[in-house]
Amino acid sequence: MDSLEALARLETRFKDVEPVFAGLWLEAQNRLTPAGQEAYLSAARLLGKLGRGVEPMLVFLEEWPAAATKVGEGALPSLMATVQLLQKSPNGKAIAPLLQTLGAVARRLPTAAQLQLYFDLALDLMRRTTGSIHGFHQTQPSPALPEFFHQAPNLLGWLSLVGLRNWVDYGVRNHGHHPDRQVEYFRLQSPDSRAVLQRERHGTLLVDVDRSLDLGLRALWEHSEPLIPYSTLRLEEPRPGQAVLQPYWDAQGFRLPDVLDAERGLTGIERYRATLAHMMGHRRWSTPLIADNWSPFQRMAVEMFEDSRIDALLCRTYPGLRRLFLALHPKPVEGACDPAQQSCLRHRLAMLSRALLDAEHGYQDATLLSFVERFHVALAPSVDGGEASSTVMAELALSYVARTRRPSDQFAEVFFDDTVIDYRDDNRHLWCFIEEGDEESSFDAPPTSQQQELTGLPPRLYPEWDYLTETYRPDWASVFEVLHPKGSAADIDRLLDKHAVLARRLKKLLDLLKPQDKRRIRFQEDGSELDLDVALRSLIDFKGGSTPDPRINMSHRTDGRDIAVLLLLDLSESLNQTAVGGEQTLLALSQEAVALLAWAVDRLGDPLAIAGFHSNTRHEVRYLHIKGATEPWDDNVKARLAAMQAGYSTRMGAAMRHAAHYLGAQKADKKLLLILTDGQPADVDSPDEQMLIKDARQAVKELGTDGIFSYCISLDPQADAYVSDIFGHQYTVIDRVDRLPEKLPELFMALTR
Repeated sequence: MDSLEALARLETRFKDVEPVFAGLWLEAQNRLTPAGQEAYLSAARLLGKLGRGVEPMLVFLEEWPAAATKVGEGALPSLMATVQLLQKSPNGKAIAPLLQTLGAVARRLPTAAQLQLYFDLALDLMRRTTGSIHGFHQTQPSPALPEFFHQAPNLLGWLSLVGLRNWVDYGVRNHGHHPDRQVEYFRLQSPDSRAVLQRERHGTLLVDVDRSLDLGLRALWEHSEPLIPYSTLRLEEPRPGQAVLQPYWDAQGFRLPDVLDAERGLTGIERYRATLAHMMGHRRWSTPLIADNWSPFQRMAVEMFEDSRIDALLCRTYPGLRRLFLALHPKPVEGACDPAQQSCLRHRLAMLSRALLDAEHGYQDATLLSFVERFHVALAPSVDGGEASSTVMAELALSYVARTRRPSDQFAEVFFDDTVIDYRDDNRHLWCFIEEGDEESSFDAPPTSQQQELTGLPPRLYPEWDYLTETYRPDWASVFEVLHPKGSAADIDRLLDKHAVLARRLKKLLDLLKPQDKRRIRFQEDGSELDLDVALRSLIDFKGGSTPDPRINMSHRTDGRDIAVLLLLDLSESLNQTAVGGEQTLLALSQEAVALLAWAVDRLGDPLAIAGFHSNTRHEVRYLHIKGATEPWDDNVKARLAAMQAGYSTRMGAAMRHAAHYLGAQKADKKLLLILTDGQPADVDSPDEQMLIKDARQAVKELGTDGIFSYCISLDPQADAYVSDIFGHQYTVIDRVDRLPEKLPELFMALTR
């Protein structure tokens, strides 16, 4: 069947199809069987009659022959069945993205069974995210489905089908009622989307093995360096020759990929060990070279020779590393690069690098063999201790470049197959520049304007507990912390004067709680010194014929208080309400109570930190520092306390986790987190009122595991309905809110006695 006859079988009126159909039909004839060609034309004719323009037909005509080569022609019926279901639903616009990514998906899922699972997953996503206005007929298209199809090739490059289903389930479960958030999630733009994607990836995570790797550095190199992960997640497929981030080190430590898969018979941790060994070799044996006036080709050659020298010295010191290096080093095929068509510089250097490492390389190039011999002569034990130097390698590299330079090395098309040695770092440490240029700028931090002022720290992301699935939502809540603005410290002084009578009464209690440096323990058989009173009594008993008391010694112990306290204030909008039976707002009463507590704790000498929080959705949880643990009770703290304002909502779990981040760093035997609140956890983006209550309860459990005791003081008369679910028996409900200034210091003293 020629192309004109085939075009007539399409029964299409789209003019855009005719100019390109001959080439498409020729490809289909080369790839498909006669029966497959018939099915190909029938499917294309059906797509042209869907009423969605020329795009579905054209995309199918382009993509299906290559996809059929991978998955087989028998997958076409399931594809068309999926298209028909999309067409019958409000999701007809997703047909084009499905077909556009079909070829790339087929390369990742090269069997019809796998492709069918992919279609089933997409249809399940469609059913769960297609909206309905009246609750019965589906009328609103799925916001997530087109984005899912667009990202499918990348997702399948990172995840198995099981991991992909888990990732999709998480997005639907947590964003199913929020169209905009669905789009962000399935576009891989939201933090939790990337976090769940990372969680579902397979391989060895650096965070799981960093302790073992650190022990190896200490044992083999007598050196320890922070191991800092960088993300290997790419949102699009790298192009040939596109720069890929390699391991490196800087002033902060060794930078390594956050995850490594098992490859070439080596586990992820073995790959990490090979990379660390190579970097440590550079630290021990490499010296920086001046890079000015050297061409990029010359620097590439110097880096290759220096890397090979480091590997050779490492294998001489620790022979077991040779197995790792040989497994990870690619073995380029001699003659694979055509110098008449491509730049073969990288290919030649990779071949030479393999030959310097592998005695059984099998290459026949005379120039390569001569430089292999010169390299080993330079590293002979009889020559300068057998270590050579970076300068010697540079001279050898320049000689190699001069001998092997070709005009085609300047070609734009570069041969990259089997030339990437991923266990080696990027060698930025090997170069120093006398004059500033373009090359070094890629390694330095971008310049910042001196006029820029830091108004707050970057957000810290915290998980949130989903009680429905009993799993954490990773990186869900963003906590922004700032120093609370200042008001007038005189306002707090007036509040303290107002409660002068209460302060005097508290002072008497404080005197009883103040720690005594030494406490005497009497009647000890063994002790640090003699108790004269008991010793004399025992001597009298002995002289009188009675059995003397042998406990004639005494000892001492320090009777101090080793406690750290953080008071966390709920500063939500409800604090602006007037207290029942009073004239003051809850916010004013809280200010008075906190001022008295801070004064009392300052007299007691315990470290006390004070912070407030409120939230405006999970994306904006504000944490406001009022007093630091080591900060004295002075006018600066009073001024911040006087400026307290209430607003927004109460996302308690995230605030408690952030408070525990600071409280856990305190060196104290007892750590107490006091939460002063007037209502249950709630936020505008959480319609399920139990969600944040259960999350706060989970946060209390987490803090308890970390040795932090949580206690809640609630000003809500209805708190008994939920506060015990969060804090168990660790709470107090203050029914008479006007007595808060009196009750709060007393509660603190009772809890810390």
